[in-house]
Amino acid sequence: MSIWTELVDVDYRHAYVDAGGVRTRALQAGPEDGEHVIFLHGTTGHLEAFVRNIPSHAERYRCHAIDMLGHGYTGKPDRPGEIPAYVEHLWAYMDAVGAERAHLVGESLGGWVASWAASEQPDRVISLQLLCMGGTKINPQVMERLKTTTRAAVEQEDPSFTKERLRLLWANWDEQLGDEIADVRFDIYHRPDFKANLHNLLALQEVEARERNLLRPERMATIKAPTLVVWGNKNPLGGVPEAEAIAAAIPGARLEVFNDCGHWPQHERPELYNPLSLAFLAEAS
Repeated sequence: MSIWTELVDVDYRHAYVDAGGVRTRALQAGPEDGEHVIFLHGTTGHLEAFVRNIPSHAERYRCHAIDMLGHGYTGKPDRPGEIPAYVEHLWAYMDAVGAERAHLVGESLGGWVASWAASEQPDRVISLQLLCMGGTKINPQVMERLKTTTRAAVEQEDPSFTKERLRLLWANWDEQLGDEIADVRFDIYHRPDFKANLHNLLALQEVEARERNLLRPERMATIKAPTLVVWGNKNPLGGVPEAEAIAAAIPGARLEVFNDCGHWPQHERPELYNPLSLAFLAEAS
């Protein structure tokens, strides 16, 4: 099993899109006239987080998994990675591909960005899926752990540090596909532009920056889009009560908790996530 065998039956395009002047990497698939579904990854992540989801979703929807601003192989302007900047980049990408409206699927940081976007421009967001979303709490221990493990993976030439950074997130390590994703991440982490930009990507792991970007209940209460919250019962970055609070704060939100699952529910439990997501999208369309 590999990234390529996951995608072998899909007619997809690996593209670079000019999104407001930022060269943005994207995996695009699905019918040109389908409703747009945009997948957003987590902190220091990249679009490979969704390779197990694109094939089933692309049967009906126009899918876009992107490397967010400053992440992966996308351009890296020298500015702190705070939520309004990520949202601005998302709108620019949507404008560039002609997506007036879209379903947003966000994992971790991606959910934070998607929620903020939905609260700012509700007419552009058809529905929201929040997969182990971050951004509603300040937990210095978790923030320090993310900073320490990420910096070690970037600074050390030993690939095992990158693998450990990924292993932090999953309840069960997938040796084949996990190793390949770790190889991709190792290449990203060890590019000079990524190293030079790391402090910007970790900006939200600092208390002061996180405080001003916090996704507070009063903002979540303004979200109008149908919302699905998906969580893993072994999520190392936040327990189920955090998911329950998110679902309670967003009007009409639905919560689904996957057993034996960590921080990447869409990847760790695709047999549960894909049909759940597709049913939700069909209802929200």
